[in-house]
Amino acid sequence: MTVPEATTARQAYARDKLLGVLLIAISASAFGAMAIFARFTYEAGADVYGLLAVRFVLATAALAAVMRVRGIRLPPWRRVLALAAMGGIGYVGQSFCFFSALNHAQASLVALLLYLYPLFVTVLAAIFLKERLTGAAITALVLCSLGAGLTVGGGEGSALGIALGLASALIYSVYIIVGARLTPGVHPVATTAIVCGAAALVYAAVGVLRTAAGVPPSFPGTAPGWLALVAIALLSTVLAILTFFAGLQRLGAARASMLSTLEPVVTVVLAALLLGEHIGPTQTLGGVLILAGVLWLTRRGTAPEDDQWN
Repeated sequence: MTVPEATTARQAYARDKLLGVLLIAISASAFGAMAIFARFTYEAGADVYGLLAVRFVLATAALAAVMRVRGIRLPPWRRVLALAAMGGIGYVGQSFCFFSALNHAQASLVALLLYLYPLFVTVLAAIFLKERLTGAAITALVLCSLGAGLTVGGGEGSALGIALGLASALIYSVYIIVGARLTPGVHPVATTAIVCGAAALVYAAVGVLRTAAGVPPSFPGTAPGWLALVAIALLSTVLAILTFFAGLQRLGAARASMLSTLEPVVTVVLAALLLGEHIGPTQTLGGVLILAGVLWLTRRGTAPEDDQWN
C-alpha cells in the first residue's frame, strides 16, 4: 500500500469511527430521555405492561413502514429467528428485570446496577469476541463506570431488588455481545424491526394473559400521556436502537457500551430541565467523569493500529 493510499485509508477509518461515536451518542441521548417520557406516561395512568406493549407495537409498525418504503429485505429465516430470540428473550428479559427491580429498590440504585453492564460487556467481548483490552479502553472504562455511579447516585434496596438489577445488567451485556455476532451483514433497520417485533409479540401475549386473569394492562388516559408514549416508541426505541446497532458495527461491543454511559447524564440533565430535579455536586462530578471517558475513548480510539495498515 502506497503512502497516499495508507493516508486515505486511515482518514476513512477515522471518519467511520467518529460516525460510530456520534451514532452511539444519539442512541444514548434517546435512551436517556425515555425515563422522562415514562414519567409523563405513568402520570397519565399507564402501567409497565401497557407502556411496554404499546412501545414495541408502535416501534415495529414504524420500522415495517420504513423497510417497505426503502425496500429493505429481511435476512434469511435462520438469521431472523436468531434476531427474534434476541428481542423476545434478551430485550424482554432485560426490561422485565429492570422494571421489576424498581419495585424492590430505589431507582438510583437500580440504574447504578444496570450501568455495570459496560464492565460486563468489556470482559465478555475480550473472552468471546477477542476484542483487545487497550490502555485507552481500560482508562475510559474506569472513568465511565465511576462517572455513571456518581451520576445516578446511591440508594437502598432489598436483596431481590439488587439481584434483579444485576440480572438486568448481565442480560443486557449478553444481548450486546450476541448482537455484535448477529448484526453484521444485516441492515440495521431490519435488525431493529425484528428485535422490536419479537418483543411486541411477547408483551402482547403477556397482555392477553393478564386480561384473561382479570388484570389487564393500563394505558394513558390523556393526550399528553399518549404523546409521551409515542415518543418512547419512536425516539427512545426506534431511533435509539437503530443508531445503537449502527454504531455497534463500527465501534465494537466494548466501546459502544462504554459510550452508552452517556445515558444517565442525559437523564439527569433532562430531569433538571423538565422536571425540576436538583443536580448535586456528586452528579455533576459523575457527568464530568463520563464525558472525560467518552472524550478520551474518542480521541484515542479513532486511529487504527499501525500494524493493520502494513
